[in-house]
Amino acid sequence: MRTDAEGAAAHDLRHHGDAEVRDDGARLTDLAVNIRANTPPAWLRERIAESLTGLAAYPDGRDARAAVAARHGLPAERVLLTAGAAEAFVLLARALDVRRPLVVHPQFTEPEAALRDAGHTVGRLLLSPEDGFRLDPAAVPEDADLVVIGNPTNPTSVLHPADTLARLARPGRTLVVDEAFMDAVPGEREALAGRTDVPGLVVLRSLTKTWGLAGLRIGYVLAAPETVAELERAQPLWPVSTPALAAAQACVEPQALAEAAHAAHRIAADRAHLVAGLREFAPDGLTVAEPAEGPFVLVRLPRAAAVRRHLRDLGFAVRRGDTFPGLDEEWLRLAVRDRQTVNSFLQALDQAMVLAKY
Repeated sequence: MRTDAEGAAAHDLRHHGDAEVRDDGARLTDLAVNIRANTPPAWLRERIAESLTGLAAYPDGRDARAAVAARHGLPAERVLLTAGAAEAFVLLARALDVRRPLVVHPQFTEPEAALRDAGHTVGRLLLSPEDGFRLDPAAVPEDADLVVIGNPTNPTSVLHPADTLARLARPGRTLVVDEAFMDAVPGEREALAGRTDVPGLVVLRSLTKTWGLAGLRIGYVLAAPETVAELERAQPLWPVSTPALAAAQACVEPQALAEAAHAAHRIAADRAHLVAGLREFAPDGLTVAEPAEGPFVLVRLPRAAAVRRHLRDLGFAVRRGDTFPGLDEEWLRLAVRDRQTVNSFLQALDQAMVLAKY
């Protein structure tokens, strides 16, 4: 593990993919942000629009909370609705009494940033590309009383076995599993959402990725009732807006779950096409972190920073990897897109890699 002081200085934990397209990004094809393309669908936009007639009243989250609970086969007291999964990380950092938090990296950096902002000294377990970024539960220190890991993990696209993650549970430990991208995995295999037999388990889910709702901010926490109550006390009043509540309820209905399941299979096929194309660059030194199971792919290549700049000039935004602890400037993260977009991107990548040599 890297020490806290070294970790704080080495990476920009507040850098996220939207920074790649925030200013002049309208002219770019976006492979930097992990939001499913062509979303939100029309039916979801209509449901959100219908909720606007109720904006004069304060938000009432009871129906949405019950709907999310039913979707996972849980009682409502095990569910907390949040303004995106990012709010949940802040609540965990501020509300829970922890002494030795540990974040498994490379992964989404917001959990560590939230813990640091709350005054915690954060330990890191850095997984190795030589091991395929796979987790050995024995590598997690016994005294860690809060452990955070993503599944599938952003940016590595590794899907950890549920049994492996469950082995991290200990008396007196909170185990936080970020499943923001789990609904992009066919069958949601290896999911822990809905499990009540793992002590200290907290599962986070986001509805912004699959449904294209990053601007609306909606997610939820699944945990023991006492943990949910503790986090809820740390929330401000009415933390989730009426339109976001309408979206939450709509996105867990049977037809929406069927659409998400279909999208997950399509993403898997498009990802296989992307990975096959990327493998063609192996003679040029490009490697793909495999097997990839999320709606994004992590690649390592020479002169990656220059390649990223040239890709931008050629009309494509990709996510730099060096802001993730455990990675450096040789890494890029690529969102999975449709085959036509991928083919155009691969042509641009070929040009960018040639240009980066000079």
